Amino acid sequence: MSETAIILQQLPTAKQVLRIAVVTETYPPEINGVAMTIGRMVTALQQRDHQIQLIRPKQNAEDSPTSGENFEEVLRPGISIPRYDGLKMGLPAKAALLRLWAVKRPDLVHIATEGPLGWSALAAANKLRITVTTDFHTNFHSYSQHYGLGWLRKPIVVYLRKFHNKALCTMVPTEGIRRELAAHGYGNLVVVARGVDTALFSPERRSMELRRQWGVATHDPVAIYVGRIAAEKNLPLVISAFEEMRRRQPRARLVLVGDGPERAALQARVPEFVFSGMRTGTDLAAHYASADVFLFPSVTETYGNVTMEAMASGLAVVAYNYAAAEEHIRPNVNGLLADFDNGLQFIRLAAELVGEPERIRSLGYNARLTAEAIRWDGVYDRFEQVLLNIVKESDRHGYEVRLPLASN
Repeated sequence: MSETAIILQQLPTAKQVLRIAVVTETYPPEINGVAMTIGRMVTALQQRDHQIQLIRPKQNAEDSPTSGENFEEVLRPGISIPRYDGLKMGLPAKAALLRLWAVKRPDLVHIATEGPLGWSALAAANKLRITVTTDFHTNFHSYSQHYGLGWLRKPIVVYLRKFHNKALCTMVPTEGIRRELAAHGYGNLVVVARGVDTALFSPERRSMELRRQWGVATHDPVAIYVGRIAAEKNLPLVISAFEEMRRRQPRARLVLVGDGPERAALQARVPEFVFSGMRTGTDLAAHYASADVFLFPSVTETYGNVTMEAMASGLAVVAYNYAAAEEHIRPNVNGLLADFDNGLQFIRLAAELVGEPERIRSLGYNARLTAEAIRWDGVYDRFEQVLLNIVKESDRHGYEVRLPLASN
């Protein structure tokens, strides 16, 4: 082999740079798990030199598109989502997207949400034979029963399956969700996990001043819930679990962080609890770390970022055995798990825990160790590689390729 050939063999292979249109109906500064995750993924793709065209609804009248290196934003009209203050749903935009992508064709369209804007993007990309990938972030079919729309559950299930099966790949956050969706007829499912920011969410942010504001002494146990205060989050079980905790330990305190349509009614019902409202950044991190036990009884999650934020903050987590908790909690080692939707077991686990401060500390310590191994960098690498593989296989075999990616 010649010296030139040896040198060329040693040179790194140039990485393919993609033009990616990301379509989402929620994005920062909106505060929810989907917006946070999509925002992180977009930033990571930019840092890896991919060219991003972000398509989303206008969040308010003053909202204007931004642009920068490897980044272009396209804003579309949107309407407010009933009972979801501050969130918009994009209006249909197939014709506009056809014009946009006919002139500036992306290598891939990645759709994060399944609303009218997402469906328009799917239809436009399919018509132009552009490769499409999707995310499965939200159990809309589970939400319907909590908003007086239980009769829509079956049509929503059919719609979501049809939507995602029109893509070459649907990304899900856990193996449990992959199994569930596969059993319901979804194809081309790939697990792309989530990470947690262990620098932001840390036991070191524990604040005795904040605890004093809550009216608790140094060794008084504090239970906390973080999330949307809404029907689909199963908050009556938080209240029931805490009332049993307080029966066993009268000095226990409950803190609820978040906002939503049920807050006023709940606060009127239990005014003695601490309602901290919406918190973000280091303020949110301090609220987590200043508590002791995290109660999360939701049965409508696809992942539940708050579970990992609580673990990173060194809390003893009580949750159901599914979503992020199923993926990362080992019962009686780094948290406690109740069988899915077994409310009585959830209450019992929480109540037994409150009287065991050493056990609370041990579970929280091990939870932190678990979280330290779940880094976003590996998630970004996985996400990027899935997109690169999809485009490569689509280019090789044509648009109609169906990839046997499963959960590998």
